[in-house]
Amino acid sequence: MRDTKESRLLLVLLIAIAFALITVDIRGGRNSPVDGARQAAAAAFGPIENGMSSAVDPVGNAVSAVRDSGDRHDRLAVMEKENAALKAKLGSDDRTRSRLNQLDKMLKVAGQGQYGIKGAQVIAIGAAQGFSWTITIDAGADDGIKRDMTVLNGDGLVGRVTTVGPDTATVLLANDPDFTVGTRMEAGDELGFASGQGDRPLRVELLNGKAEVKKGDRLVTFGSQADKPFVPGVPVGVVSRVDPSGGGLTRTLYVTPYVGFSKLDIVGVVVAGPKKDPRDEVLPAKPKPVPTPTVTVTVTPSANGSAPDGTDTDGQQQ
Repeated sequence: MRDTKESRLLLVLLIAIAFALITVDIRGGRNSPVDGARQAAAAAFGPIENGMSSAVDPVGNAVSAVRDSGDRHDRLAVMEKENAALKAKLGSDDRTRSRLNQLDKMLKVAGQGQYGIKGAQVIAIGAAQGFSWTITIDAGADDGIKRDMTVLNGDGLVGRVTTVGPDTATVLLANDPDFTVGTRMEAGDELGFASGQGDRPLRVELLNGKAEVKKGDRLVTFGSQADKPFVPGVPVGVVSRVDPSGGGLTRTLYVTPYVGFSKLDIVGVVVAGPKKDPRDEVLPAKPKPVPTPTVTVTVTPSANGSAPDGTDTDGQQQ
């Protein structure tokens, strides 16, 4: 449009109309006569403006991104909490599976020995009585637990009950220095008494000083009168060292116990002894011996009929 007198007059007229409409709109407030037109224009041009603004306004995009990142951060935090809870659940499941395996193993031992047992969980280590090697279990008199009952797990002899409360009981572990149990050698009648030595192997005094014993031999409990404090046939351990026989009345052995006393969790209290001595039925299967590899050397004669050492096949030196 060329800059003429008419064009200037038209511009002034349009500006005047615009100011008039603005004044009417402001005075009218929510009841403004141009509100409908403004809404219609917003509906028609709003999406286009929004798209153009997003394309040409990087600052606005950055602000929007920061706001959205806060939402994403919140969602991420929630997901992290959910993952942590899931890991905790999986960890709990792993522990549950471990306990179930322990229970299954213990029930197998009870079945082989025909022991009536009451399952319990270790809830504390040590006791007020001052014993150096004790545990507290979550079963007591209300569960039929009594003093001087045998305690075992899926590996073997754990100890004996010494103190009983309504809901809990104290167990003196087999490796405590104050602990003594009668033992019997596997596949024989050599008897002895095993005593605890803390974190060292059990010390066993065989009654027969001339008994033939070797490393790797195994022992079980001999049993007590009326099965208290010990039922017979519970695996005790494996001979790790034998003192030389000095011609004395007894012979000293050192036995590595089957039970790991520092990692007890699920145990069983024998509330009913077997009808007959299970002897060696409860002992675990012996490990199969590893075959010793053998080397075979084959001597191949050379082409001229002599061996590699220079002799002929008749043994004559060349």
